[in-house]
Amino acid sequence: MASANPSTGTAEFAGRIALVTGAARGVGRETVRLLHGRGARLVAVDRRPEVDELAEEFPGVRPLVRDVTGETAARDAVREAVGAFGGLDILVNNAGRTLNKQITDTTARDWDAVMAVNARASFLFAREAFRAMRDRGGGAIVSTGSYAGTVALPDGAAYSASKGALAQLTKVLAVEGGPLGIRANIVAAGVIETDFLDAFRPDSREYLASFAGAQPLGRVAQPEEIAEVLCFLASPRSGFVTGAVVAADGGFTAI
Repeated sequence: MASANPSTGTAEFAGRIALVTGAARGVGRETVRLLHGRGARLVAVDRRPEVDELAEEFPGVRPLVRDVTGETAARDAVREAVGAFGGLDILVNNAGRTLNKQITDTTARDWDAVMAVNARASFLFAREAFRAMRDRGGGAIVSTGSYAGTVALPDGAAYSASKGALAQLTKVLAVEGGPLGIRANIVAAGVIETDFLDAFRPDSREYLASFAGAQPLGRVAQPEEIAEVLCFLASPRSGFVTGAVVAADGGFTAI
């Protein structure tokens, strides 16, 4: 039985079908946990084989090992949702890649690799989701963005540009999706305490800790805090919210 949503006292996603990318760890995994616990049926996508473990921890979740940058990955994931559960109501574009390099050290290959995950894959999944949601009479697309998409940070040309592109994509999705009953929003997340950076820099933990004092709240975010915002924007509680860039950055962009 789905657990109750602590905010509403109901299993608010009962009967809803969701697809989450970047689902194996961090914010993606927490989003799967929350959606599943509140009644959703889910397809969980990640390039890491450990995404298969979600099926054991969250019975009924359908894991799919795919590289989200491949055009067939989005088609496969949406087909899995439609075939297994009958449709698609929620897409959480959470898969991401980062890069910390000065512009003069950033190669074209670096640029393309970051754009492929953060912008291109999000476009591909949104496109396929639109087709499925149109048949259901509507849905919600929520993406994990970054405060780096709205403010300039050093050593972040590729990453910031990719998240800025994602924010603009979200606004277009909202405009095109409105008549179809499809909402689209993005969470401009601040620094999160996950293992996301471990693969990109050896000093990832120290680097994360260095940001704590930069937020008015004096700390970095926990994965579940960002997942809660994603779930709110996917829920009927945000039914009149679309095309929004919602900051969840500890107040960083308020300074």
